[in-house]
Amino acid sequence: MSDTARLHLVPVRSREAKDFVQTWHRHHRPPPGQIFAVGAADETGTLRAVAIVGRPVARHLDDGATLEVTRTASDGARNANSLLYSASWRAAKALGYRRLVTFTQEGESGASLRGAGWRLIASRQPRAGWHTPSRPRVDHGNDHVSRFLWEAP
Repeated sequence: MSDTARLHLVPVRSREAKDFVQTWHRHHRPPPGQIFAVGAADETGTLRAVAIVGRPVARHLDDGATLEVTRTASDGARNANSLLYSASWRAAKALGYRRLVTFTQEGESGASLRGAGWRLIASRQPRAGWHTPSRPRVDHGNDHVSRFLWEAP
């Protein structure tokens, strides 16, 4: 299948979106929850990319009016993530939300976000990790990495 295949939006059930992320995402597992998911399929109906949108992970962003794109994943289809970021913002607004955010990690270009008109609004220093003696946690491999906060237009 050509990377220039014409893509269109399709509804995606939670389990299908999470399975797609498990298969195609480079460094994260599927998120535990979601408000909605949306997919991009080619002319044959083959799912080529998904976006999962949920409550913000950071408590200070979880104000009831904000959602977060917690995962996107694609099989490399050209412009798929930009299509999904734009669709996610339209859907969030249609549901009454006033803000949509997402994060990228150091080393990710943000080209899909810029292509969808999103703007970089903050950078976050690397976390030392979530483990504490009172609440032991396993490192998932994304600590010690700078992150960048983006906001939909």
